[in-house]
Amino acid sequence: MAPPPAAPEAPPLRPRHSLTAWAAGLLLVVPAVTAACRFLDTDAVTPVPQLLSFLPWLTVPAALGVLLAAAARRRALAFTAVVVLAVTAWSTLPYLPQAVTAYGGLPITRVRVLAANVEFGQATEALIGTIRRERPRLVFVSECDHVCGHALTSTFAAELPHHASVDSGGSAGSVLLSAYPLSDEEVIPAVMGMPGATAEIAGRPVRVQLAHPMPPLPGQVDLWKRELGRIEKAAAERPPRTPMLLAGDFNASQDHHAFRAILRTGHVQDAARQARTSRTPTWPTEGPLPPYVQIDHVLVSDHFSVAALRFPALPGSDHRAVLADLDLRGER
Repeated sequence: MAPPPAAPEAPPLRPRHSLTAWAAGLLLVVPAVTAACRFLDTDAVTPVPQLLSFLPWLTVPAALGVLLAAAARRRALAFTAVVVLAVTAWSTLPYLPQAVTAYGGLPITRVRVLAANVEFGQATEALIGTIRRERPRLVFVSECDHVCGHALTSTFAAELPHHASVDSGGSAGSVLLSAYPLSDEEVIPAVMGMPGATAEIAGRPVRVQLAHPMPPLPGQVDLWKRELGRIEKAAAERPPRTPMLLAGDFNASQDHHAFRAILRTGHVQDAARQARTSRTPTWPTEGPLPPYVQIDHVLVSDHFSVAALRFPALPGSDHRAVLADLDLRGER
């Protein structure tokens, strides 16, 4: 009896398909590594912290990888590409509002808060115009040098007579302007100024703290993590019955573990998350690319409810400002 005919060999992959498969694999590397670190809740090391800022944009190369893998007729590669795209897309969804443990009391006063990075003082005049137009009661200003600090405190000596500051040049200067009396001034140790104080608002002490850690540039990721860790510690050590406001340029987005760790203390929540605007980009507003990441935040304790949140343009700065209307609630 004659043996059965051998199964025909699969035709070799044509060179064009091989090149397409390689291109798909290369396109998937960065989204896969970045989304995996996001999924595993780690900032890892350079270049991951920098790439996490681009996470929503990484769905584009991931989607192209899916198309090229399908065109190359590689089933395993196509399946991997679909998984990478799905994880990347899932990671980029705006995070939903936290389940707010309402403080329970009725609103006793509304507090308008403005946080702005004026980029080495260059946007000081624009900020002055914004303050005049919006009339905030608390203003957190990063990268406010000596000239900027003097201009703000003298211009608003009547409307915002109280202030806490770190007087320095360039990006290290910061100032916190307040319509409310301030006491217990304290600065979080950092390369750039992070002043804080206790404001008396409607007869209640409220801890107010400016945040401006170093950015996660190559070579200083550990410093960035340490300074965000100090902000986390300041939030965690707040007395539980004392309301708190943390605002400024955090140089971190919701995709960074070091930023989410601040929220995980349970002492503060992201006002943008409560207002369902957590993917609104605030940086960079200068340069060839449109803004692609939200690194400017207002964080609030559960003594506050968020009435409104906007991101005004700030000509002269590479950041948008954050303007929040917050209702301070009384006890039950």
